[in-house]
Amino acid sequence: MITLVSAEWVAERSHSEDIRLLDPRRPMKYLQGHLKNAVNLPVLRAFDAQGKLLPPEVLARWLGTAGVNERSLPVIYDSPEGQNGAMLAWILVYLGHPDVRMLDVFYEGWVAQRREIFYKPVGATETTFTPRVNPQVRVTLDELRTRPTAKFVDFRSREEYAGTRDLDGKPGHLPGAVNIVWRDLNGPGHAVLASAEKIEELLTAAGITRGEQLIAYCRSGLRAALGYLALTRCGYNVRLYDGSYAEWVRHDLPVEV
Repeated sequence: MITLVSAEWVAERSHSEDIRLLDPRRPMKYLQGHLKNAVNLPVLRAFDAQGKLLPPEVLARWLGTAGVNERSLPVIYDSPEGQNGAMLAWILVYLGHPDVRMLDVFYEGWVAQRREIFYKPVGATETTFTPRVNPQVRVTLDELRTRPTAKFVDFRSREEYAGTRDLDGKPGHLPGAVNIVWRDLNGPGHAVLASAEKIEELLTAAGITRGEQLIAYCRSGLRAALGYLALTRCGYNVRLYDGSYAEWVRHDLPVEV
């Protein structure tokens, strides 16, 4: 489960030994300023050179190097638009972590509140993370080929969805997919997510109803992770297709424009 927490909540607990503050941004961003005791864990390192999510046991070792295990309480923050933080949170849920927290404002919001920032890299005491994979939050290409019954939600830009912008040599979207632009999920004033009412409006406009099995995708999974966060927070049944459009077209599967 992923729970959003306030800056005040994080500030009050930043000294706790049970908290693992995680910064999923690139190292350069991290060194330009980070929260107290935050360990840099760039989420792009969770993928191989082809953009494929690493196996669970490899991800577990990667998390362990940051001092994260199933007994610690990971608290994640990010910069706009939040896809790195959302992906790291989803990875933890996928590996079976029972309680994941995420700061409800971006790092820039933390700064705007004049809260403490630090620049020196923070080391971590390595530990062992024992993964207990939860397949209910992820969908693979093989599953989609055998059970293509869920509704696809495309969290790319309108241009990518419509096929007027082609990044993969095969423009368009997955068959039957509806489009919600990932940036529209962000809230005002540095908020990671818009209000539940705003998100419900976006879902209604896209023709999504409660009770449907939804599959979130984008091009490589990161933007769709923000969609997963928003939809699960509103109580929708959604799984993440982390292979996303890039994997789909690599296998020359049909698309629509």
